[in-house]
Amino acid sequence: MLTEIANLEEGVVLLTGDAKKLGRIYLKAWLSTGKTFLAEALPFEVDEFQEQIFIGSPFEGFEFDGYIILNPISRPKYERAKLYNWIKENKDRLILLYDHRYVKDSITRYGIKELINYLVAYKRETMGFERIDIYKFEDGKVTEKKTYMRRK
Repeated sequence: MLTEIANLEEGVVLLTGDAKKLGRIYLKAWLSTGKTFLAEALPFEVDEFQEQIFIGSPFEGFEFDGYIILNPISRPKYERAKLYNWIKENKDRLILLYDHRYVKDSITRYGIKELINYLVAYKRETMGFERIDIYKFEDGKVTEKKTYMRRK
């Protein structure tokens, strides 16, 4: 499922935890196909393809191939409602939602579960392990689930 996400042409991907490395990999994969992205801010460095990344607010009306939105779950309720409406209007684009908070199974408590196609939950475990849980969503329900573990 990791490569399935990297090959997306449209859809909403939510990265939770401190998944900077995964976010960078996905962004580079999408930018290498010629897409342009608008980011609220970049939570990780991208040395290549800098000319294809613009910084600004997605609510200003400019259209891009993809968007990077930071901390969608951590926002106040009124901001989340505005963001959710914006996502509904732009589902035909590629949207990377990046939240520093770790959310996995508790995603079912959030309304954003209705909007996302994939949840990628990254967690650094004790003893030098990294764990990546990927959930594929359809109509707010988990249809596929996969876990990857890596020892450092």
